Amino acid sequence: MSRVRSKNTKPEILLRKALWRLGFRYIVNDHRLPGSPDIVLPKYRTVVFVHGCFWHGHIGCKKYTIPDTNPVFWSTKIVRNQARDQDVWRQLEAKGWNVIVIWECELSKNRILDTTNRIASQVKENGLIYLHRLHERSNRRKSLKEENKERQAKEAAALKEINAICGNV
Repeated sequence: MSRVRSKNTKPEILLRKALWRLGFRYIVNDHRLPGSPDIVLPKYRTVVFVHGCFWHGHIGCKKYTIPDTNPVFWSTKIVRNQARDQDVWRQLEAKGWNVIVIWECELSKNRILDTTNRIASQVKENGLIYLHRLHERSNRRKSLKEENKERQAKEAAALKEINAICGNV
């Protein structure tokens, strides 16, 4: 198992090259984020995980079969991997990131084009949602500043009026 790669696998490289050709720019294995996502697209606030079908337990895939030797070990290992994956996804979503999971089998020669197009559309949609949220946040800040200025002006006028009354007594 020491020779099993955790980054720069063939499926990851295939996907990265395809995304690069489509004009997406990304960070690879960003350790500042939980789980060190395989591909991070900060502009679109999206992370992509490329999962091996065997190692992450892709149900219904022919590449996911528990070996006959030591099945308890392998079942336990894969269940732990799945639980860790879900924990990482929750952490990223709590930080405002959109998570996309791609399975190794989705990057086969006859499926890579469809998979890449699907990812590209999801990433673009996530980017639009992210920009919309930024715009809403900016508008909220502006309205809060205006409300604060109005409140301060009213308080200043009330204080001036109180001083005028107290000064005349």
